[in-house]
Amino acid sequence: MRSGKWYGSLEKVLCFLVFCVLALVIIVPLVWMMVSSLKTNREFLTDVWGLPEVMHWENYVQAFHQGVGNYFFNSIIVTVIAVFLIVVIGAMASYVLSRFEFRGKMLLFLFLIGGMMISPEVNLVSLFNLMKALHLYNTRTGLIVVYCVFELSFTILLMRSYMLSLSKEVEESALIDGCSIFQVFLCIVLPVCKPVLASAALLSTMFCWNEYMFAAIFIESNKLRTLPVGLASLQKALSTNYPVLIAGLTVSALVVILMFLIFQKQFIRGLAQGSVKG
Repeated sequence: MRSGKWYGSLEKVLCFLVFCVLALVIIVPLVWMMVSSLKTNREFLTDVWGLPEVMHWENYVQAFHQGVGNYFFNSIIVTVIAVFLIVVIGAMASYVLSRFEFRGKMLLFLFLIGGMMISPEVNLVSLFNLMKALHLYNTRTGLIVVYCVFELSFTILLMRSYMLSLSKEVEESALIDGCSIFQVFLCIVLPVCKPVLASAALLSTMFCWNEYMFAAIFIESNKLRTLPVGLASLQKALSTNYPVLIAGLTVSALVVILMFLIFQKQFIRGLAQGSVKG
């Protein structure tokens, strides 16, 4: 018994140490990035790991004047609209697939989640021609449509699994009392699905906010570029002013970090409960 307790304590200590190392691997680069963004160029080049003598917050102002503000605005518009559409369409599709019985239901579900098997790189040429034909090339609308198409498959899979784990008695009672299907979905199902909605929204935000390939190919105008593509082009203009460039990178990273910190409980709960049933 004593040896069993000893081994159990050792496993806990080892797990704790492993997670501490993983946390350091993630936290140290973020802290270094934030500290470096507040240095002068001379301080950054002479002492990469040192602390700045004075906090130079004007680096962020200069980064916004160099174009980060415009790229940030474009990313906000594209991400907010795309995530909203992904969550709304995914929730409605998941509700239909988890609550209604109709011919071809499983075939439709397999077709929808089959999109996860399609590599984005394989479809670049056909997507480019399609965007040109529909006059969506070099528009925010085209980028939003592409993000929705490639993110909906996983969102539907996640939300449908969560909804299958919910009890149907309350919904059936509401239908008997005279509620419409839309009222049941809006007033009963969606409030209960807040954790998985938060999980889907956060995962979709991470994809849309950090996506580079589609934004680089389907957006030509500098005024419409999103933050990842804009920062890549800004790197050439600020090749000798590293703190200003790192300030732009910090702004890009902080958005996703703050969202995760705000919704982390709902995110973990949604993923955990969404994996109960398939």
